[in-house]
Amino acid sequence: MAGYFSIFLVLLTLGSGLIWLIDHLVYAPKRKERIAIAQGSSQVPLTEEVIEQIAPQHSIAETAQSIFPMVAAITIFRSFLYEPFQIPSGSMMPTLLKGDFILVEKYSYGVKDPVWRSQLMDVGTPERGDPFVFKYPEDDKIDFIKRVIGLPGDTIIYRNKEVYIKPKCDAGQTDSQGLTCGQFNKMERELINQGEFSLAGIPQIRATEQLSGLTHDILINPAMPELSGRYYQQAGTAQDEWRVPEGHYFAMGDNRDNSQDSRVWGFVPKENLVGKAVFIWMSFTFSEDEDSLLPSWVPTGVRFERLGKIQ
Repeated sequence: MAGYFSIFLVLLTLGSGLIWLIDHLVYAPKRKERIAIAQGSSQVPLTEEVIEQIAPQHSIAETAQSIFPMVAAITIFRSFLYEPFQIPSGSMMPTLLKGDFILVEKYSYGVKDPVWRSQLMDVGTPERGDPFVFKYPEDDKIDFIKRVIGLPGDTIIYRNKEVYIKPKCDAGQTDSQGLTCGQFNKMERELINQGEFSLAGIPQIRATEQLSGLTHDILINPAMPELSGRYYQQAGTAQDEWRVPEGHYFAMGDNRDNSQDSRVWGFVPKENLVGKAVFIWMSFTFSEDEDSLLPSWVPTGVRFERLGKIQ
């Protein structure tokens, strides 16, 4: 739906701008000429009402002229600067909750045209730890949000619910984010609590994970076994190991046992990148009570404490 709305905005901007331009260049001079003739034959200055009767502007042109600046500003802001998204699922818990409304920085990974999404300008590339939005590789009409775990050339292992990263760089050195080259670096964790979140009555483990010097929280379901049988199988690697191809990224959800991500469907191509998730600008709660009189989409409260920069 986001893609269709982008196309609609672009068409509306172009259409209203074209109508306004034609009116400005073709019809506005003719209206001025009629007004000048009428004013020359009048003994008193013409009122606005009389001018409207002598040289009326067509309602379509008037509407286009009034909406074009606003629509153009929205299109530019949404296409090249920031785009709002709503979090529809719990795959990024506890970082992002269902009902969070976020802003995605569109220019973080390059400037793209809003219709065909072809790269117009290179600005930057994702870094490990970035929460990012991208077009789902198996259906580019769907937007996904996950966290960047592996960069092009990295080798990733997810084993016993632990993440190991071997960066692409010369052995014995460290990469730009402090990982040791030529070996697997285990992402360290620190337990926060168990029970703040639960799933089907099972207390979830909340922990802080260190990823390339950046920290973010994750959830682990201690009762769920690793579903390695569902993992995406890459030729020449172990069942729980992946080598990230050039021009691709390895993405995982922070809710490690409740996220459909690169472990299942593979890698995110560079051309699918939308932008970096940077800010929660609103967060609503919704009723989960089946007997509630309110529809499930009607907010029941606002979580003001969640507003702010995304970890």
